[in-house]
Amino acid sequence: MKKRQTVAILGASQNRSKYGNKSVRAHLSEGYEVFPINPKADQIEGLTSYASLSEVPAEQLDRISVYLPPAIGLKLLPEIQAANAKEVWFNPGSENPELMEQARTMGINVIQACSIVDVGHMPGEFSE
Repeated sequence: MKKRQTVAILGASQNRSKYGNKSVRAHLSEGYEVFPINPKADQIEGLTSYASLSEVPAEQLDRISVYLPPAIGLKLLPEIQAANAKEVWFNPGSENPELMEQARTMGINVIQACSIVDVGHMPGEFSE
């Protein structure tokens, strides 16, 4: 049996109109094991929400999908690097040149694109 792909959603939200929530639902719908990361939430879409990447109980993350402002992303780069995910998706609005350069310098496999589209969905499919 094929192992389920794992994804941590940095900036996951309880608000169903936000992309951080739509990403949780899109990845779930495609069979991913989803780990929402939001220090202010206990649960998101029925899943346990974690305060930080270091709390995620996965042996290996296949991907991290980022839905945070670039200034917060910069502060979290050491934690993102330590998680050692196979790929890190910086979704539109979560990236800037400084953040991308720093992430690449740290050896992070950076992908600048919408992870919702990558799993085969359009964000508009996930209404409130």
